[in-house]
Amino acid sequence: MSVLISTPNVIDTAQAKTRQRLLDAAGEVFAEQGFHKATVREICNRAGANVAAINYHFRDKQGLYTSVLQYAHQCSVDKYPHYDGSNARVEEQLKVFARSFLLRIFDDGRPAWHGKLMSREMIEPTTALDALVENNIRPIANQLESLVREYLGLGASSQLIILCARSIVAQCVFYHHARPVISRLYPNQQYNLEEVERLADHITRFSLGALKECKKQIKAGKK
Repeated sequence: MSVLISTPNVIDTAQAKTRQRLLDAAGEVFAEQGFHKATVREICNRAGANVAAINYHFRDKQGLYTSVLQYAHQCSVDKYPHYDGSNARVEEQLKVFARSFLLRIFDDGRPAWHGKLMSREMIEPTTALDALVENNIRPIANQLESLVREYLGLGASSQLIILCARSIVAQCVFYHHARPVISRLYPNQQYNLEEVERLADHITRFSLGALKECKKQIKAGKK
């Protein structure tokens, strides 16, 4: 009689698939119901897994939720990197940043729960947001601040650098939070690749105009 023995690679693959199913199912449930109302039982039912799988892969419901948030965010960043790895001029890198930010916002190809879950977390923050900020968002913020610092020069204060970086991000975030209003004010507004490129170019030029003025004031000793 032959005995089938599962090899480590087969086991690892099966576990990876189970983990992925749990992430996707949990993302849907958390997006629909929020962290507190979502139940582990429903998540497992959708994923076709047992409760022990959540304990094995994520320790508990909180660990699962934290992983889901980071997974949703990282999927977008991986698809549209905010840095292209080049040593391009600051002006060009700022446009790459704006373009990738907008592409993540207008990406209708991603699972619907990604955006819904992130929006819910921004409105009703949980402790999982702390991990998301430290592990996923802060590195991006630091890189943007480095670009601003490089452009403004040594005389720029930390406070000015942070304010300028926030202003750049705010121009991009506006199109996410105000999208329902924009669609009603301008019904013909589209967000295809051509329009994203136009918006990224505008945000970059608008931001550079403000940065140039700040740089001028720094040299004049007014900042």
